[in-house]
Amino acid sequence: MQVWQVHENGEPGEVMRLVDAAPPVPGEGQVLLRVRAANINFPDALLCRGQYQVRPPLPFTPGVEICGETEDGRRVLATPVLPHGGLAEYALADARALLPAPETLDDAEAAALHVGYQTGWFGLHRRARLEAGETLLVHAAAGGVGSAAVQLGKAAGATVIGVVGGPDKAAVARELGCDLVVDRRGEDVVAAVKEATGGRGADVIYDPVGGEAYTQSTKVVAFEGRIVVVGFAGGTIPTPALNHALVKNYGILGLHWGLYNTKNPELVRHCHEQLTELAARGAIRPLVSERVPLDAAADAVQRVADGRTTGRVTVVPAKEAAA
Repeated sequence: MQVWQVHENGEPGEVMRLVDAAPPVPGEGQVLLRVRAANINFPDALLCRGQYQVRPPLPFTPGVEICGETEDGRRVLATPVLPHGGLAEYALADARALLPAPETLDDAEAAALHVGYQTGWFGLHRRARLEAGETLLVHAAAGGVGSAAVQLGKAAGATVIGVVGGPDKAAVARELGCDLVVDRRGEDVVAAVKEATGGRGADVIYDPVGGEAYTQSTKVVAFEGRIVVVGFAGGTIPTPALNHALVKNYGILGLHWGLYNTKNPELVRHCHEQLTELAARGAIRPLVSERVPLDAAADAVQRVADGRTTGRVTVVPAKEAAA
């Protein structure tokens, strides 16, 4: 089979190598899946750089989110077991963690429903307890993680403010349904949010960026607001001033979705049922902006790492990428 491997840590475009190798052999409790579609995530870039919280032994294959097919023909969603990730023709997964792929979504859309939407659902509903009528601010609203949060926020009845970087991403955020879009490159984010909310601020802030975005969040979070820390795509991990959280009376909530797979896997299945129902009635639909063949995966991971994409970039069979 063809498979991307990383033999040394560094930038994805430099260290990922496409090679021929035998399919991996399942261990106890594992299953071999034919990869139908593999979604590119920012953690794939962090894995290549050696900066992710999980550090698989070298060489390894990136790809943390796939739509795959079992030997008996079932179409499933899975987070592959590293070091045998999803940027390959075949991957390994935990048999107990397989989820049925929603019938209303094609392979690329289904692959993109898993990690980003699960993260969004847990962040907004389990951690922040977002309520209808509240204001939700989403940083990087046109990206893969942000676009999922925008759709979930709208489905929950929230007013959604999307922060983006550039006019092209602003257009995407508007199409996703944001009630207000703020282009951080040409606008004062803090002033725009305060004006839009009458000075009150946002009840829930969804932050996969960190750095300056987090600083902005602390300035526009409402009384009893909640800042959900999802990741640090901006490259800088902020050091929160807890006295500020005390004086302004807001909460800082961390979210590591992967822990639910070991701490409370039944809740992951419940979330998947909720997402499947939302997809069935058209309330959410993953934004797959690009479908690329396997041999273009390294470039795709690098572009996601550099913040040069919108929505999700998904690796699919060559004939589908060309369609």
